[in-house]
Amino acid sequence: MEIFGSAFDDSMFGESKDKVSVSLLPYKAKLCESQWFCQSSALDTEDSLEKQKVFKFRGDLACRQRNYKEALEAYKSCLEWVPDTNLTIRRDVWEGMARCYSNLGQGERALEVADLLSKEASNSCHLTSLLLLKVSIHHHSGAIGAKTGSLEQLCSLIPYNPWHWYNLGQTCLQQLEATASLGPCSLKERAAGAEPDGSGTEEGQRGEGRDGGGEDRAWLEACVCFIRTRLLLRMLRPQQSSFVLQRSECALCRSDEALERLNPTEETLQTLTAVLSEDLATEKMREDSQDGESLVSVGELSFRECWWNKVLESQRTGGDQYRPAVDGCQATTDLEG
Repeated sequence: MEIFGSAFDDSMFGESKDKVSVSLLPYKAKLCESQWFCQSSALDTEDSLEKQKVFKFRGDLACRQRNYKEALEAYKSCLEWVPDTNLTIRRDVWEGMARCYSNLGQGERALEVADLLSKEASNSCHLTSLLLLKVSIHHHSGAIGAKTGSLEQLCSLIPYNPWHWYNLGQTCLQQLEATASLGPCSLKERAAGAEPDGSGTEEGQRGEGRDGGGEDRAWLEACVCFIRTRLLLRMLRPQQSSFVLQRSECALCRSDEALERLNPTEETLQTLTAVLSEDLATEKMREDSQDGESLVSVGELSFRECWWNKVLESQRTGGDQYRPAVDGCQATTDLEG
């Protein structure tokens, strides 16, 4: 015990005489009235962060109410108070501005703002948001070719999302509907056409002009998209329930109806199904297996390299005569994914 006593002093275990109890002030949560940021007094502050929040909330509310002019002005005012180091808020405000310009019919201005976002993209999530924004802008502008290009990039970037494939298929149907209005062409004449080679479809070169090769590509790409959609939705169906399952079932029915209108031969259907299901493995489709894409690899993704060349090769080696779409096939409304 002497050894123990020599190591520790009794004063170490005694109560400190100098300890002073401090009474804590009660916590009072800040209560905000509904839409407090709309009040003129909300800007009666020197705090730049508070002003930033006020303008940001005003812009978001006006955008939700579809008052895009008012929202645009609020977003512009917000940017004046956002420091250059706060890229998260700047990206959010830029996206809001781009959507406002798009809904106001100023597609070129919207794309200019989207270019600012592309310069600040640092991961695949940023690129996904950017591509979805471009799809929306091109949709409002009626630029079907540019919208198709953005959707192709999305399908290459996120190959296991059925809604991107579904929307790309619907856009291809719109292209076919546009070409059908240029003049009658019999099914027999179309079937005798040259095999689609995918020419003229690289990003930045995909024009709005329509020719026979472009129509054949749109037909085959639509078949590819709806077959891929069916495969993905059927794999995901056992994991779904309630309204999510109902939405998937609706998309499956629409995909089947679209394929009936496109009318591919049974051999083409089987060949494409085999090619498009090669990568469908449960372990690959897990979300954690798809994370961590670097922008270098993402930038190299090409719909031609990932899917189109493989599809064309299957058509050539299969020796099957694809069958072009019938005149006047109609595209249904896109389901937002």
